[in-house]
Amino acid sequence: MSVGSASADPLAGFPSAGLDGLERALFLGRPNRFLVECRLGDGTVLAHLPNPGRLWELLLPGRVLYLRRRPEPAAGGTAYVVLAVERQGRPIFLHTALTNRVAAFLIEQGAVGPLQGYRILRREVPQGRRRYDFLLERCGHTMLLEVKSCTLMGRRIALFPDAVTERGADHLLHLAGGPQGGPASSPANAVLFLVHSDRVDYFLPDYHTDLAFSQALYRLRHRLLVIAHAVSWDPQLALEGPGKALSLPWHILEHEMADRGSYLLILRLDHPQTFTIGSLGERFFPAGYYVYVGSALRNLSARLARHARRRKTSFWHIDYLRAVADLTHRIPIRAGDDLECSIAASLHPLADLPIPGFGSSDCACPTHLFHFHDHPLRRPDFIDLLLHWRINRIETRYSL
Repeated sequence: MSVGSASADPLAGFPSAGLDGLERALFLGRPNRFLVECRLGDGTVLAHLPNPGRLWELLLPGRVLYLRRRPEPAAGGTAYVVLAVERQGRPIFLHTALTNRVAAFLIEQGAVGPLQGYRILRREVPQGRRRYDFLLERCGHTMLLEVKSCTLMGRRIALFPDAVTERGADHLLHLAGGPQGGPASSPANAVLFLVHSDRVDYFLPDYHTDLAFSQALYRLRHRLLVIAHAVSWDPQLALEGPGKALSLPWHILEHEMADRGSYLLILRLDHPQTFTIGSLGERFFPAGYYVYVGSALRNLSARLARHARRRKTSFWHIDYLRAVADLTHRIPIRAGDDLECSIAASLHPLADLPIPGFGSSDCACPTHLFHFHDHPLRRPDFIDLLLHWRINRIETRYSL
């Protein structure tokens, strides 16, 4: 799978021979899910981002993007499309629509162990109201295959999805044969998680982000062939070898995956204000962003939904701030262990200003609320903190 000769059609040799016409730009911002602003040479351009994921840990200011100019941009469309982003000096492939082409190449090369010997009969296979990526066949046995592109990873663990999937759990259920299902000893269909870095060794569903999808995958793991396969890319976006299989440590989910744990709220206050915070009394709050650390021993989803509502009876300190500030993000950190105070302690050195006594009346912590001048999700140190508590902590906790 080495880089081959250039082709008149840059996609003709992809993914085995890489792409011609790649341009590198620096990420500046993301006006919406499918559009990024970046610096290309001495100018600024907009580029189409064919990936609806959150991509918090990848799209940070100054990160290198791999762009390709469109031969004929649609009317009103962008001249460039984003193919990949650089992380730790290596490209991470982002183009979800082209991921199926990568999967097809790997299957045809026999690179995905559980799918060796299968051939592709059809693509984009309709099944009632649903559509699956591939219909495979081996020795007269047919199998539907769904492919998922995975770009969220810590040091050694990759997670999918990095955003809530619409109808994702329902899609898995029907791929597994419906509510009744088939014999557990012979999964009828498969789902392939294609991870775009071979620096990781394990794969898990992202139970922090999409609990329903993760619970469904765990529940159906004996009725579906669940495959996680990691690949790496060179600077021309050619595959560097066949990739490798990842382990799926299902036992971790038995302790970690539940509707409980800790959470972070990110709020934005557009103007400085002074107002009363329950028993804390009158406090001054400068404009900017605030990160609050909370927890729920059960019904974490309901707690986060409550915080999303502005109108409610104020009970906790955070309710008073929520009444005047915009809630921009709710970030659950599901865990079997109590992490709330440890997370709060880890935020102290990052924050521009801790708010003394806020949200910590029932513990020994100085505070559970922290002020940031700029959006914390655009800061690499804050992203590293998220990756630690959501992913990397698991490596130590379970001796991976």
